[in-house]
Amino acid sequence: MSLRFPFLFSQPTNLPGSGSGSSHNVHRTTSRGRFSASFAVAAAASIGAAAAAGVAVVSQNPNHPFFQNAANLLLPNSSSLLWGSISLADGSAPVVEPKSGVSFPPVLGNSLRLLGVGLRKKSILGLKNIDVYAFGVYANGDDVKKFLSNKYRNLSASELKDNKDLKNDLMEADISMTVRLQIVYGKLSIRSIRNAYEESVGSRLEKFGGSDNKELLKKFTSQFKDEYKLPRGSLVDLSKEPGYVLKTIIDGKEIGSIESKLLCKSILDLYIGEDPFDKKAKEDVDQNVTCILLQK
Repeated sequence: MSLRFPFLFSQPTNLPGSGSGSSHNVHRTTSRGRFSASFAVAAAASIGAAAAAGVAVVSQNPNHPFFQNAANLLLPNSSSLLWGSISLADGSAPVVEPKSGVSFPPVLGNSLRLLGVGLRKKSILGLKNIDVYAFGVYANGDDVKKFLSNKYRNLSASELKDNKDLKNDLMEADISMTVRLQIVYGKLSIRSIRNAYEESVGSRLEKFGGSDNKELLKKFTSQFKDEYKLPRGSLVDLSKEPGYVLKTIIDGKEIGSIESKLLCKSILDLYIGEDPFDKKAKEDVDQNVTCILLQK
């Protein structure tokens, strides 16, 4: 097992009920088992032979006192964190978004690593929230180091935490990133996605570039044509390619490509900006970007 990428994910206190489907239960079981095994190896390596026996005893029981003590020793202030290794070499299990039960692969392609997962909710008439889609945020770790290390490599973890310049630079730099959406709401129409992005992306374009960006917004939203269907489980990838090219892909089919640094930043701001769709997902992304920058 490789521990080159000790990435952190928020650990849910309550996982979804069994009504989410047998396949989701399998992913959750696999994720918990992976957590126990990965942490046992890390604890044994860090604490020494004296602790190895204790790790073996508790490797299947994350609530065991020894396990909790080891977590506190290795990752102080991390009682709500999940240790996961997602390097290419270790064949990690998918990471599950806990509220929806949707799983995401730890790696996309050969280089994009999962930094965080979250859930997009939408209020209906202020009376009810529906789960629209789960999402995963991916980035090329080599790009993160290439574009950000010179500025941030001498900072400590505490200095990197909540560093607003780092968060802005992550969205500004020419780093290959992808936000993968997996549809949860079974009655979602492509028109709903189009209208939602007209509002949310439109506000970000105005925030970062002023009000004279209506043509750019229309160019983006017009990609979501009525002919495309989005049943539950559909995948939508918003991929930022080198040169600030935003590619939109639905279930593996590219439906549009737009070169615009402003548009790329506006899309990312929805998920990892100051007012994200899911704050816990943003926190995970921040922590894992810090992990990448602190690696020697």
